[in-house]
Amino acid sequence: MSEFLGLRTVIYSVNDLERAKAWYASVLGQEPYFAEPFYVGWNVGGFELGLDPSEENRPGAGGTVAYWGVEEIEAAYKRLLELGARESNPVQDVGGGIKVATVLDPFGNVFGVIENPHFKTP
Repeated sequence: MSEFLGLRTVIYSVNDLERAKAWYASVLGQEPYFAEPFYVGWNVGGFELGLDPSEENRPGAGGTVAYWGVEEIEAAYKRLLELGARESNPVQDVGGGIKVATVLDPFGNVFGVIENPHFKTP
């Protein structure tokens, strides 16, 4: 039996790959390391954020939320909205100094951010 090693990849379904690639490049402040007509991927702090234009998957809230770590959640949330995301759940303190928030990207996917002082990656 193998053990889980932690989050490696989050893939968002999109219906306009070029527009999504431009939006996520703005959000992440970097160009993707992999960009093909069937998939676009970024390395975000050692984790993969991918875009999938496949017709089998549909964009939108599907009951799963991946939270991306940020240093200052209020600034990150504001920036996401300025870049065209829509409000979903504003910044909330969930205890222990941990704050979370979600937005809807321009394609309808839930995009979560988390400020967690207890979880530092190398």
